[in-house]
Amino acid sequence: MLRSALFAAFAVTALTGCSSNRGVVIYTHRPAPLPRPAAPGVPTPAPPEAADPTQPTLDVAALPGPSREFRGAWIATVANIDWPSRAGLSTDRQQEELRGLLDRAVAVGLNAVVLQVRPAADALYASNLEPWSGFLTGREGEAPSPYYDPLEFAVAEAHARGLQLHAWVNPFRAGHTSARGPHGPTHVTRAHPEWTVRYGDQVWLDPGDPGAVGHSLAVVRDIVTRYDIDGVHLDDYFYPYPVESGGRSVPFPDDASYRAAQAAGETLGRADWRRQNVDRFVERLYGEVRAVKPDVLVGISPFGIWRPGNPAGITGFDAYASLYADARKWLQAGWLDYLAPQLYWSRDSRGQSFGRLLAWWAGENTQDRHLWPGLYDSRTMPDVGTWRPDEIVGQVQATRASGQATGTVHFSFKALADSRALGGALAAEVYAEPALVPATPWLDAAPPRAPRVGVEARASGREVTLAPAPGEAVRQFVVRTRRGGAWRWTIVAGTAPSFPLAAEADAVAVSAVDRSGNESAATLVEVAP
Repeated sequence: MLRSALFAAFAVTALTGCSSNRGVVIYTHRPAPLPRPAAPGVPTPAPPEAADPTQPTLDVAALPGPSREFRGAWIATVANIDWPSRAGLSTDRQQEELRGLLDRAVAVGLNAVVLQVRPAADALYASNLEPWSGFLTGREGEAPSPYYDPLEFAVAEAHARGLQLHAWVNPFRAGHTSARGPHGPTHVTRAHPEWTVRYGDQVWLDPGDPGAVGHSLAVVRDIVTRYDIDGVHLDDYFYPYPVESGGRSVPFPDDASYRAAQAAGETLGRADWRRQNVDRFVERLYGEVRAVKPDVLVGISPFGIWRPGNPAGITGFDAYASLYADARKWLQAGWLDYLAPQLYWSRDSRGQSFGRLLAWWAGENTQDRHLWPGLYDSRTMPDVGTWRPDEIVGQVQATRASGQATGTVHFSFKALADSRALGGALAAEVYAEPALVPATPWLDAAPPRAPRVGVEARASGREVTLAPAPGEAVRQFVVRTRRGGAWRWTIVAGTAPSFPLAAEADAVAVSAVDRSGNESAATLVEVAP
């Protein structure tokens, strides 16, 4: 993310527009759903076999239903930007705050959160590879007490609300300026100081050191293996942003690793060698995630300008030359499932036009990966910038109108907290109608079998019982009800056991949505009003 001043602590507020059924947040239908564009070049599969052959099914293409749009937000833990509000809170308070953020995500209309779990070679989860983060407990290496695993907790709470959870890791940062206290013996700076270098006032894992690269890849493999996350997410930190001293850039201190590479036969100049190091890391990370869990998304959020002059007239920082990040190459090589370039400029910016940069990235997306630009919501906060909420709302609308991107990611979550400002504007204007995350057919294009559905009379009224077909991993249900010949729909978390059925409904059709966003045929149950 862009470097910015630490944000002040904030109170999580809620919006209306969602309800709860036995602790499960349920999106409620509103009229006039968004259009449902088909994925380009992706054939429509035949409806799969029903879980119960005695229950008829309907093709969901013939029914009204939710649009497809990724609506994510970054939850930054470094320096306690978003969560927890300060280090050392009690377990109850940490969990209360995180539940509040997730409730807020639902209220705003989001369908995904990107939670930072590895800010600086530390862990906001139980790890045998790296120490507990001091941003969590106030002391590096100290577990929460009473004990809980924050990432396990976050995944369960997010999925119970119908939200995806992507685990955000910083691959090479090993020490942040806001950290307090000494590093513990298991931190990489003490366990393997030969992998690290000090640059300015921070410490970095050297991307040119094979040991450092292997360690970061092992951390990602461990997270993907042990947690039911929906995605792995990297931001714009590969080689660090240049440190200035006396008006000049300070060289990154990788002489030792470069000499070792040359001794092993490397002939590239240093800049190309650094880019090769990052390229190989990204390629290996993508391949290893695919090998561990093929349906976990890999996403990267690079600096929004690949190189100045691309497209013509674009000026600014050169991430290709300074961060050694060739994000266009990764996109075109298919080493990621979604790209979220940080388009942190306004629509009328002359040298960094939001619309022109979005169109350029779309033109480079030759593999048809998901394109979900990152938006700088924090500039609507008085202590950060001067944007009005309508700038971010307009960027969401421009992204939709482009026809080339299928979602956005908001930085950071703190900017969505005030229901009277940006969060309220998004909920009322562009996120009033809930949406499903776009499907990822290159990972899995096979829809699940239709779910098992029943209708039961209970003291509180009729309820639709929901159950995945045996063996199917379901993230959400789409519950469609027919009243007087007209269909309406609702998105329900995949953990929900039931859903209240309106008294006037005469039919219900329920489809299941799997981890890759594929929607099943809808199981139909006719009922008497």
